[in-house]
Amino acid sequence: MGKIISVINQKGGVGKTTTAINLATSLAILEKKTLLIDFDPQANATSGLSNFGFHNDCSIYDVLSKKISIDNAISKTDLDFLNFIKSERNLVGSEIELVNIKNRQNQLLDAIKKISNKYEYIIIDCPPSLGLLTLNALVASNNVIIPLQSEFFALEGLNSLNDTIKIVQDNFNPKLKIMGILITMHSKRLKLAKKVDNLLKTHFKDKLFKTRINRNVKLAEAPDNGRPVIMYDVDCIGARDYMNLALEINEK
Repeated sequence: MGKIISVINQKGGVGKTTTAINLATSLAILEKKTLLIDFDPQANATSGLSNFGFHNDCSIYDVLSKKISIDNAISKTDLDFLNFIKSERNLVGSEIELVNIKNRQNQLLDAIKKISNKYEYIIIDCPPSLGLLTLNALVASNNVIIPLQSEFFALEGLNSLNDTIKIVQDNFNPKLKIMGILITMHSKRLKLAKKVDNLLKTHFKDKLFKTRINRNVKLAEAPDNGRPVIMYDVDCIGARDYMNLALEINEK
């Protein structure tokens, strides 16, 4: 089994989906067989890849609902080494539908087991919440990446998220580990960003990625174009940052 990575933060607007899309793309460009799963009912990764060559009417919701097997939900993309499973708004109903199912926390895991040997990396874009969908993602994963904006408010939920991961480790998935905390929307010139950076180094030194994702307008423009940033502007700093992150992860 390869690395199954949940990209998670219960706080929105921290670059979670941007990270999932562009990390998966960068790994694929490194010729690592990669699957990206949009597991967020907001389906932002799906819209952010709308012009990237995937064609499939089936979604991860159909997989959880047992309407289809996970193989039938997988789409090819414009990159040979990247496959994709889209999301849809109906996925929000899974939070309710799963409640009365036995082993409800294992539904995504059971599906992924069927195809995990085909991929070196499976990236899961989680919802910005700590509900049943996120629990399914954490149970199915062996690694977690936590994107964190360079602001003090972004630090507030980190302890709560750490507690959630610890509960999952203790009760459902002892193999789960935090691969790293990723600083996003970073600006070297802002004093506040430097303070947050130093604070994270003090408390989470061993869990902090060396790579920083710097503020870059191209990262914001690329989803509107329906393509990953490296396919939108290969020379921009956002594309370089995510390629550096992929290289760093590939060495772990």
